[in-house]
Amino acid sequence: MGQISALGSFVRNAALEREVAMGTRLYVGNLPYGAKEQEIQDFFEQSGSRQVTQVKIITDRETGRPRGFAFVELTDQKAAESAIAELHGTQFGGRKIVVNQAHTPRNEGRTRPPR
Repeated sequence: MGQISALGSFVRNAALEREVAMGTRLYVGNLPYGAKEQEIQDFFEQSGSRQVTQVKIITDRETGRPRGFAFVELTDQKAAESAIAELHGTQFGGRKIVVNQAHTPRNEGRTRPPR
């Protein structure tokens, strides 16, 4: 019984961590395919009031090429809100980018079919 209780606690804690992280995690879309993680980080930190903790450019599983979007994690909710307000619809690398709150993936909890 103790193992089941510990497992339930672990699952609840993981869900809470994911929920908290979502408050500081942003989806950044319509990026140029040649964008680099450091360039994105510098763009988000240019105002000096925000600090980026992680940038993850999403790539195609088959080709390894960038898919034109990334996730940017900021240090706190206030920084994330200011990034959305200030950067959504601005130009990055000649493209008008989308900056929104990241959401939990639709397929979370489902397993991928075997290949």
